Amino acid sequence: MSPYRAILFKIGSVTLFVLMSALIKGASDEVPPGQAVFFRSIFAVPVILGWLVWRQQLRTGLVTVNPMGHVWRGVVGTAAMGLGFAGLGFLPLAEVQSIQYAAPLLVVIFAAMFLGEQVRLFRLTAVFMGIVGVLIVLSPRLTALSGGEIDPLEALGAVLVLMSAVCAALAQVFVRKLVTTEQTSAIVFWFSITASALALCTVPFGWVVPSAPVAAMLVGAGLLGGFGQILLTTSYRWADVSVVAPFEYVSILLSLFIGYVAFGEVPTLIMLAGVAVVIAAGILIIWRERALGLERARGRRVMTPQG
Repeated sequence: MSPYRAILFKIGSVTLFVLMSALIKGASDEVPPGQAVFFRSIFAVPVILGWLVWRQQLRTGLVTVNPMGHVWRGVVGTAAMGLGFAGLGFLPLAEVQSIQYAAPLLVVIFAAMFLGEQVRLFRLTAVFMGIVGVLIVLSPRLTALSGGEIDPLEALGAVLVLMSAVCAALAQVFVRKLVTTEQTSAIVFWFSITASALALCTVPFGWVVPSAPVAAMLVGAGLLGGFGQILLTTSYRWADVSVVAPFEYVSILLSLFIGYVAFGEVPTLIMLAGVAVVIAAGILIIWRERALGLERARGRRVMTPQG
């Protein structure tokens, strides 16, 4: 394992995903979310296929023994993507990113509910802390803490992004089940195919012929998403999740910078305070998982052959 290389790949993937979101936001005034989902998904496919050809895994990398598992993961994951893209049209880039940090926190709860994973008090406390942070970020959009009348479109955007985080967490639960039988490349590829097919169902709801600059943004978003997924997958091949995962929070710095430069978005103190709480909770969960992993490893080393 090479942790430094893994961290570089992780930061690279985070950078590409934030740039992808910025391109989707830039196109949101012209194209509906369903159309953005289609471009994001379909143009990731050639990148993934090229990656498999380069690794000489095209023949084996797409094999699946659980096609319906991919369908259900695709439905929930596509909903998460579409809702998140819709929210980008109403809220600042960094705020969308902050609310979506709720997803890994909710995974802890959903994994206990649907997969029977054991969750102790420490992790539950950290999850509760993180949800409080998300509520702090949301509060100006949904309560009188906004300092004035609530903007209905911004409130809608906040709800859409929060629903996106819920769907993303459910999608991760499906992924946790899929990884027991499926290769990562198959999960990524079939999700892109499923999302593209589902996005086509939104054609009757108002697809448009985008202008050349917006079309370039959409194609670029798809390509960046494909490359970002490859870098993310590669990062986890070079180091443990507990080493790589904290660098996900680099995305908030990138979102703040790109949001300010590209869209003139200035973060509020309430949003920054909420983000700080969410990041602290996420790091506590990652730290706890690493500690438990080390304990389990020590236990396996001292165990006799009979167990």
